[in-house]
Amino acid sequence: MKTQQFPFNEKKISESVVVRTFDGNLDEDELIWHRDREDRIVRVIEGNNWGLQLDNQMPSKLIEGKEYFIPKKEGHQYRDWE
Repeated sequence: MKTQQFPFNEKKISESVVVRTFDGNLDEDELIWHRDREDRIVRVIEGNNWGLQLDNQMPSKLIEGKEYFIPKKEGHQYRDWE
């Protein structure tokens, strides 16, 4: 059985905090639309030229240091902003 591959490396910091690191050289096809089972707060620790798009919304550029709330079961994808 083939296991699903994710376009990030993940490190669990605590029970409720996970750090995901995305490679800056990802192919746009690897950043798929998906829905999470629980609410998410995404905090951009570092990086630039990334965007977030939620269902029925225009994409917005992710800003370093800012937090973004993604409700559970809300379709979304991360995008290359360039």
